[in-house]
Amino acid sequence: MKKKAFIPFVTLSTAALFTLAACGSNDGEEASAGNSGNSGNENTEGSNAEAEQEDVTIDFMHLWPEGSSPDHHRIVEDIITDFEEMHPHVTVELEVLENEQYKNKLQVVSSSNQLPDVGMTWPAGFLEPYVNGELFTPLDDVLEDGMRDDFVAGTLDAYSVEDQTYALPLELNIAPVFYNTAIFEENGVEVPETYDELLEVIDTLDENGVTPIALGNRDRWTGSLWYMYLADRIGGPDALNSAIDRSGSFEDERLVDAAANIQEMVDHNAFVSGFNGLSDQEAKSEFMNGNAAMYLIGSWDLPNYTTNEEIPQEFRDSIDFFKFPEVEGGDGDIDSWVGGPGVGLFVSEDSDVKEESKAFVKHFTEEWGKRSVEDAGVIPGTQVNTEEVDLPDLFIDVLDDLNNASNITLFADVQMSSSVAETHLNMIQSLFGEEVTPEEFAETHEEALQEDE
Repeated sequence: MKKKAFIPFVTLSTAALFTLAACGSNDGEEASAGNSGNSGNENTEGSNAEAEQEDVTIDFMHLWPEGSSPDHHRIVEDIITDFEEMHPHVTVELEVLENEQYKNKLQVVSSSNQLPDVGMTWPAGFLEPYVNGELFTPLDDVLEDGMRDDFVAGTLDAYSVEDQTYALPLELNIAPVFYNTAIFEENGVEVPETYDELLEVIDTLDENGVTPIALGNRDRWTGSLWYMYLADRIGGPDALNSAIDRSGSFEDERLVDAAANIQEMVDHNAFVSGFNGLSDQEAKSEFMNGNAAMYLIGSWDLPNYTTNEEIPQEFRDSIDFFKFPEVEGGDGDIDSWVGGPGVGLFVSEDSDVKEESKAFVKHFTEEWGKRSVEDAGVIPGTQVNTEEVDLPDLFIDVLDDLNNASNITLFADVQMSSSVAETHLNMIQSLFGEEVTPEEFAETHEEALQEDE
């Protein structure tokens, strides 16, 4: 199946884009969860239907461990508790893994048709092989009765294949460059607006013995963020997306130039020492401990700089963000972002408790949209009325920039098929490690994409 890049354009005002999601009632939800028995009876026998239901267990696998994502984890626990109280015959059993462990586990269990009843998936190219293998069940019936309108426009499309929806999105992210204002002030540097100015900031910090950028490129997708932005700023939003959807080529000179700029940054000692061998969590620790000045990551990390009370307030107060700088002479727009929908919830096609699982996914998505904004500083996939929630200034600033974005391009590895994504990620690591030339980087991508057509 030919892959098509997902590029939702966000040009509406805050009021228009993030209007209040319809909360509705839980009546329909309760009725859908394993509602067996003679539902037409309104006598004593009918009233005992819930009590007569057979006990069932929903296996749920997610990627928000308590240690690294405490707010997310707590909300998940609260939602599960509420659901189990609403449905006494249902028990939700959890397996929680870190991001990369989760991806590996999902691939392993899918190969033996042992997916959890409910799990998390990424959109587009990540989701498609599972759909094509008939491993995820369609969720369009869950979206009936108006729930479809609760989502931000375009988000459901990223989880759809041939007009059927296979997961419900929980997150909508953009990737800012977070920076430590105290480190910037101490070293007399200002927020860069161009790539050349970014190099000047990097050089100054490096000369002063300060690590400019925290990067854990062992996970590879972290380095891909840097490459995607340079590709966008040099070639505009169409260059990389055209290469991926095959209306263009990865050997486009603009994409080669973006790769060359990555290696220029490496030569300027932009990244933390040993970055290609560090995980994202290890690199994040360098930033969180005040040992690095900048950190490019998705807005899912906002809780660490806003609501996570386990992080010292002094550090949270010192964190701000800036848009990825423009490249002089490039076709890109500083209001164009790398990002898009994050993880969503799927239900296994082979689940023995499919109806209960669908009811759980519906309940979880609705409650996550209500709780995650204020309790975890998360931008959910469902609509938010910013006038009715109490949000930290940093969160509001990111949300405003999301609303004013000229373009949002979905993460490259998520757009691609699994085999091409693996090639992309491996080449990202080789590019940052200067093991390949920019031309070889582009050529290898082009070959992989051609083979996948």
